[in-house]
Amino acid sequence: MSAADAKREWYDRAGVRSGPRRRLGGELATGRLFFPPGLVPYWEHPRVRALSERRRAELLARHLFQYLGFTAQFETRVVNRATERIAGGRSGVDTGIPVRLDAYRIYVDEGYHSLYSLDIIDQISAASRIPPAPYDFAPFLSRLDHVGEQALPDEPVLAQLLQVVVFEMLITAILNDVPKDRRVLTVVRDVVRDHARDEGWHHVFFSRFFRELWAQQPAAVRGRVARCLPELIRSSLLPDLRPVRASLAAAGLAPAAVEEVVHDSYPADRVNAGIRSAARHAVRLFEEVGVLSVPGGRTAFETAELLHDQS
Repeated sequence: MSAADAKREWYDRAGVRSGPRRRLGGELATGRLFFPPGLVPYWEHPRVRALSERRRAELLARHLFQYLGFTAQFETRVVNRATERIAGGRSGVDTGIPVRLDAYRIYVDEGYHSLYSLDIIDQISAASRIPPAPYDFAPFLSRLDHVGEQALPDEPVLAQLLQVVVFEMLITAILNDVPKDRRVLTVVRDVVRDHARDEGWHHVFFSRFFRELWAQQPAAVRGRVARCLPELIRSSLLPDLRPVRASLAAAGLAPAAVEEVVHDSYPADRVNAGIRSAARHAVRLFEEVGVLSVPGGRTAFETAELLHDQS
């Protein structure tokens, strides 16, 4: 769908406008999975494979809960923090009313994504009796904000806008692969598919918004933006290992075994390859508009290991 079609038909096609509330139903008794095992880095580790089937199912459930919990927090505390500025005409970027209206539409979408993410956690945890672990979003947010504070100390709003541009341009395996895996609970596949459908036009919006943002920056600021973006990409995509450790411990693994699984399952080369893959469209956009051409720009992306194996 083109950006124009998405904008024109939002009132009929956006998930919050047209989609039903997704419900779990009775599938837990059918053996459906909570989450695709292939998207869980530690799933095939010998220590995890040695766990009972019940413990392994709980690991998949907690991995799902962590993903949905992160989504619920990120959409409201990061995406909508900046999107509301665009919608309210306080972003520092000169935009017209149509852009602001689109930003308000995205603001509504993202709030709805947060709502149904928590709704699915609640439904599945109640039916399965697997409690979701408490998720503290503050360390992730602090890490993300610290990048902007270091690179753009006098431009806090610009830093927040860049956070959203980066994240909305990322292409993750979850949105692509979960809806296709028929082993997974239908309600999980449906909510991820709903999310992916909305994010398709969000991607188009923020791609165009960044072109305007970049064009309106003075040369001195462009250089700092170019050096900030690679670290924002990495900070957005580095795996959060705190909930992984907590989930493995809850499955009965001793502290030394937890550290072994984490060490073996998240090697630096694999993590970096995953970051490059998820960021490839963002990097392509930044290269097209000239971010990598400003002094220090390409070097910053190379140092962050974002340019290897780009296609």
